[in-house]
Amino acid sequence: MTTESSSAGFLAGIKVLDLSGVGPGARCARMLADLGAEVTRVVPPVRKGGHRIEAPYHAYGAARGWRRLMLDLKQQTGRDLFFGLTQQADVVVEGFRPGVAARLGIDYDAVARVSPGIVYCSISGYGQTGPAAGWVGHDLNYDALAGMLATTEPRRDGAPAIPGLTVADSAGGGMHAVVSILAALLRRRATGEGAYLDVSMADGVLYLMSMHVDEYLATGREAGPGASVLTGGLACYDLYQAADGQWISVAAIESGFFANVCRTLGCDEWIPHQMDRQRQDEIRAAFRRAFATRPRAEWIEILSAVDSCVAPVNSIAQVVDDPHFVARGAFIDAHHPEHGSFRQVGALLAGSRTFSATGSVPSGSTTDSAEVLEAIGIDCERFRQLVDAGVVG
Repeated sequence: MTTESSSAGFLAGIKVLDLSGVGPGARCARMLADLGAEVTRVVPPVRKGGHRIEAPYHAYGAARGWRRLMLDLKQQTGRDLFFGLTQQADVVVEGFRPGVAARLGIDYDAVARVSPGIVYCSISGYGQTGPAAGWVGHDLNYDALAGMLATTEPRRDGAPAIPGLTVADSAGGGMHAVVSILAALLRRRATGEGAYLDVSMADGVLYLMSMHVDEYLATGREAGPGASVLTGGLACYDLYQAADGQWISVAAIESGFFANVCRTLGCDEWIPHQMDRQRQDEIRAAFRRAFATRPRAEWIEILSAVDSCVAPVNSIAQVVDDPHFVARGAFIDAHHPEHGSFRQVGALLAGSRTFSATGSVPSGSTTDSAEVLEAIGIDCERFRQLVDAGVVG
């Protein structure tokens, strides 16, 4: 059985124009590029005397495999060039606030007139419609609105915990957009029809929350902290500190796995009480005492051998050297012309891995504008004219 895809990638031949900048659009574009699509990021030219600040995520990872076009979409000539590019593109991704693309004259209706088969994906915080559509926001806001923060154990001051991951950007927005784009491309292959996709990060987080929300709608039971197994209600699904101060995750939901944990920890007497709400504090106390007798590495070695649903709680520094991820080729060597060589997370979406263990991240000060525009007939002389006019950079 073959476990690697060809180096061309599943989306080889698919051309994407990315207008989205940072946030969920950057995640979406990177995923599409990792799957083999040809991604061109469209950014405004730097004005005279100005400079562009390159965000760390772009400098070290997001822009892997992208081309970069500086194009002033506020000028009609810039818009004309953009429409020319859309005629050769399959997908447009934009991350403007609702209404901005229309004011610029590059919204779906305008693009579809010149490229009827385009898949046009708008990514915003709250979507293009609804009472909150015009709100500004960031990841924490979308997580809050969709109920995610209310399900996690609160901080010492009683406030909901702030997630350590940008769930709305990465999954609620970026991955939500990728799934929708791929579905639209499949339909287009069958029907020839393009599509407009209204991707809302808040909607995406709500979809991720559907298990808890659907349970509430069906039963009236609300999944707050400690209210269910998955929100910390039982000792079998919790975190425990080992003798060396390192933490271990235990997720022994099934009775057989819980029994294995109990026997290995010397806590056999608690096997019949896994679901007894009145005994959870006692079970946790017993587990804490047991885990405190050995360092984490010993417990992981012992418990992983007996089907117990345990894993170490890794720091980021530990993640990048974890033997499992290293063995799966999760990290690649990359090079940036200004920041030098470094490791980064590779293409991990199923089927996206290639045989290459290296990558190249372009500098934020360089562009591929001439190369990109050459594909629509812009020769060197015309390109220089466009640069002088401030249309491209």
